Amino acid sequence: MVGLLFANGVWNLVVWPAFFRRIARDPRSRDAAGRRTRFFAVHAVLVAVSLLIGAASLVTGILVLA
Repeated sequence: MVGLLFANGVWNLVVWPAFFRRIARDPRSRDAAGRRTRFFAVHAVLVAVSLLIGAASLVTGILVLA
């Protein structure tokens, strides 16, 4: 069980930042005036929630081991 928590935490903290960098460079992330779009905002929220879940998984795994 602890291994699953650590695996989930590491996966989220490694994969999502790379995904976010790709989203930030995607042409759909900005409109013609250069402002961020809903496409960017939705994906930014998705990444933020996933990183929080990853961090919570790591903290929970550490607390279970303690």
